[in-house]
Amino acid sequence: MDSSVTSTPRYSVKVLEKALRIYTPSLSEKPLAEFLADKCDDFGFEDIHIDDVGNLIATKGSGYPRIMLCGHMDTVPGKIKVRNENGFIYGRGASDAKAPLISMLLAAASVQSNNNGTITFAAVVDEEGNATGIKSLVKQKPEIDYAIFGEPSGIKNITIAYKGRIAINLRVNVGDSAHASAPWLAKNAIEESYVFTSALKKSLEQNQDGIAKSMMLTSSLTEIKGGSSHNVTPLECDAIMDIRIPVNMNCKMVGERIATTVEEIAKKQGVNAFYSVIDETEPFEAPHSSPLVRALTLGIMDVEKARPQLIRKTGTGDMNIIGNSLNIPVVTYGPGDPHASHTIDERVSTDEFLRSIEVFKRMLSHLRRLHEFKNPSTKS
Repeated sequence: MDSSVTSTPRYSVKVLEKALRIYTPSLSEKPLAEFLADKCDDFGFEDIHIDDVGNLIATKGSGYPRIMLCGHMDTVPGKIKVRNENGFIYGRGASDAKAPLISMLLAAASVQSNNNGTITFAAVVDEEGNATGIKSLVKQKPEIDYAIFGEPSGIKNITIAYKGRIAINLRVNVGDSAHASAPWLAKNAIEESYVFTSALKKSLEQNQDGIAKSMMLTSSLTEIKGGSSHNVTPLECDAIMDIRIPVNMNCKMVGERIATTVEEIAKKQGVNAFYSVIDETEPFEAPHSSPLVRALTLGIMDVEKARPQLIRKTGTGDMNIIGNSLNIPVVTYGPGDPHASHTIDERVSTDEFLRSIEVFKRMLSHLRRLHEFKNPSTKS
């Protein structure tokens, strides 16, 4: 196939359906990586390779701007019969996130390779698991100026920010246990643990009346484990808390508040308590005036004849990792309804999928112009 491909709508749909038929729960992505490698070869990409953790990486073009189009190959478990009916394509990953991944690939395929900028296409593993793929990709220090992550945002929305996250394991030890018939003889680690988690939630979430959910600091108790027998008061209890951090805060600020609160409550209750950090991801927001946000906005306006909404998500995403590590503008965008993700009838609108390919094409064209305007020295 020619190195610059203008795919027909029928061909685009067929490529997506083939990708959906390859079942890819996290860390079982190899067959899809090989399928995509073949497609990249057909489309004139170069340096096509599957790295040590299973990510597929390929490049096209040369010069500036250097943009990475990145999506994930894995899905949550559970097979869904692939079908195309009533204007929708059904299948596991149709929304999250094979439609965004394939639309980016097909848009990149249409770009002429001669000095119009460098596109890196990256299909990563394990996004639904432990983010093995993106963490490995960042360690390779790709030389890029911008990145887009393909996730279902809806065709008229650009996700410019994700919250950060701290997950902690809080362990409370009361020093002794007692027979449940004489509970006054020892403190109860599970009950004490509840005192700590309630105090932490109150301390972290105070004074937030009237603040948008995307800008709130939130704390959720997600797991609790304690006790050794049905008739013995628990000596020890572990509680896991998931804390989401808005873009106007950082992990250090929140970590200090956690440390102070745990220390105060331990002193007040007279018990031993300590916590360990299981996961720490800084929040991230793309600069609104960057060439990337402007180019994608213009691409959407070209296709949809409407100005997109810039949205902040309450979750934490791969774009936090790459945006903070490489200090570049990153956004998340793609066809699909995020609420259809992980459901038993996951689907994407065929029309929206096809229009998103056009949006990505227009975005790449606008980005070249806007990048050159802002960085004349990189003009080819």
